[in-house]
Amino acid sequence: MEQKTQNKNRKKLRERKGMFIALILVLLLIPLLVYLGVPKEIVAFVTLVLGLLTKAFAGLAALIAMIPIIGPLVVKVLSIPFFWLVNSLGYFVSILAIKKGYTRQVVNSRVLTLSVLVGIVIGYILGNVLPLY
Repeated sequence: MEQKTQNKNRKKLRERKGMFIALILVLLLIPLLVYLGVPKEIVAFVTLVLGLLTKAFAGLAALIAMIPIIGPLVVKVLSIPFFWLVNSLGYFVSILAIKKGYTRQVVNSRVLTLSVLVGIVIGYILGNVLPLY
């Protein structure tokens, strides 16, 4: 049984090799930009954009999830606050917008936020139910 799990993890590593290389490149780029004196705001923005475009954050989550027993728990603990953060940010922006008189736009943005979160959840469920080979 343990051999089967090890083979499965090795197969996942081979499939996601490009993501891990992108993650390493992003991690190497950060100290280089700081050393060159690039403002920290720009470094953070470049890291975020490159991480999203190269799916480096997904690779990091996959790497953490491969750790037996505790890995999946860590990934869940890190991903659930993302939903809370997006939802709470939407509430604060809604309060400010309602005070300024943008009620219809607030309703549209809340519907959009809810649909994005539902889409993420559906994508996660489908990704686990229908594995790609």
